[in-house]
Amino acid sequence: MYILDDGIRLNAKLEKPEGVQEKCPLVIVIHGFTGHMEEEHITAVARTFRERGFATLRVDMYGHGHSEGTFENHTLYKWLTNALTVIDYARGLDFVTDLYLCGHSQGGLTVMMAAAMKQDVIRGLIPLSPAWMIPEGARQGTLLGQDFDPDHIPDIIPAWGDRGLNGNYVRVAQTIHVEEAIDRYQGPVLIVHGDEDGAVPVEYAIRAAERYKNATLKIIPGDGHCYEKHLDQVLEAIKEWL
Repeated sequence: MYILDDGIRLNAKLEKPEGVQEKCPLVIVIHGFTGHMEEEHITAVARTFRERGFATLRVDMYGHGHSEGTFENHTLYKWLTNALTVIDYARGLDFVTDLYLCGHSQGGLTVMMAAAMKQDVIRGLIPLSPAWMIPEGARQGTLLGQDFDPDHIPDIIPAWGDRGLNGNYVRVAQTIHVEEAIDRYQGPVLIVHGDEDGAVPVEYAIRAAERYKNATLKIIPGDGHCYEKHLDQVLEAIKEWL
C-alpha cells in the first residue's frame, strides 16, 4: 500500500502477527541510506517482532525502494517528516495499543529524532547501527568517505554506486544535533551495533547508550553494519529486550 506524505507516495507494508485477532502493539520499521524495506536484515527484524505478538509497518522512505521522490534530493528533514506522517497513520489504526520505532543506520538516526518529537506516544525505541555521526560529519566536512569544505558545500556529493547526493543533504544535516533528541526521549531504548561496523563506528552506539536515560546496549562481536555474520544474535537481542 501507499501512505501519502504531502502528495508523496511512501511504499509501505502492514502485517499483523499470526493468530492475533484483537488489538496489539505495532512497530514501525525503517531501513537505512540506499536501502529498502525488503532487505534481509529488515524483514528478519520485522518477522521477529511479529513472532512476539507485535504488528509491523515497514516503509520505504523518500527516494528509496518503491517510494516516490529521487534519491539525489532526499534529506534528513524529508525522512523525518516521512516518519512523523507514518507515526500519525499508525496512531489512527484502531487495533494498535502501543507504538514502537525501529530503524537501521540512517533509519536509526531518523527514529531517534522522531521518538524525541513524539516522545509522548512512542512506547519504545530500537535503533540498529544508528548513523547519528552524519550531522557531526557534515559539520566537519566529511560524508560517506567524501571530504569537502563544510562552508562551501558542492552542488553534488558523490555517493555509493552511480548516484550523487544533492548538497542540500549536507546543509540540512549540519543543522541537526542528535544529542538534543537523545536527551528528550525518556522511554526504554535498545541499541544494537556490530563491533566491526565499517560505516558507523561502534563508539557512537556506546555514546548514545550512555546518554539515554533508559538504554540497553547489545554489541554484536565480529559483525558489520548490516549484520551479515550474526543476524541471529541481533534477533535474539530484540527478543530478550521485548
